Amino acid sequence: MRCQERSGDESAAKGGNDNMMLEKKTTEFLEVLSSADPIPGGGGASAAVGAFASALGMMVANLTVGKKKFADVEEEIQSVRSQLKVLQDKLIGLTDKDAEAFAPLSLAYGLPKDTEEQKERKARIMEGALYDASVVPIEIMETVLEVMRILKILGEKGSRIAVSDVGVGVLFAQAALEGASLNVFINTKLMKDRERAEKLNQKTESMIAEGREWKEIIYRDVLGHIQ
Repeated sequence: MRCQERSGDESAAKGGNDNMMLEKKTTEFLEVLSSADPIPGGGGASAAVGAFASALGMMVANLTVGKKKFADVEEEIQSVRSQLKVLQDKLIGLTDKDAEAFAPLSLAYGLPKDTEEQKERKARIMEGALYDASVVPIEIMETVLEVMRILKILGEKGSRIAVSDVGVGVLFAQAALEGASLNVFINTKLMKDRERAEKLNQKTESMIAEGREWKEIIYRDVLGHIQ
């Protein structure tokens, strides 16, 4: 380990080891993401970016609670901070869940199709795997939309010194939302059950539209405060 030996006092210093661990975990994730391995991919990365959006919202909330100026919204900000923590943890979990959903699809692509029976089996397995691989990015999108709704509250009622971080958060959230949507569309395009695929597409498109609306509203409000 690069931290090497430290005295008891140095090891106990707030943030010292924690910061190194965070750096290590982040860089390791990036190394895996940039490798030739298809997982994690864009879906997992989108979930991770959504978690960063939630973390920025939590930071704004933490800079708001306990301040006399915001005493009248203290309870509400504490509540949304707790909600953001739940959403952040969920998005972190979805990073792994997306990889788990893609693994069966990756295996399905390699199934033999020499006989009619094999072709039918492969088609059946592929259809189920494509659906499962579409459901997780939709869940990422649903979770990110919840983050965006809370960022709207923080942009209106949170600390003014951190309002730009609300703006950064919503931009991250928008990227996470639309990034996840691409992982829906690439799978639904290959589904044989077009009615089922179109239902997934319609839900995805509806969430994209809602996310763009939230982004425009929040980003415009943030610019109004800082320009």
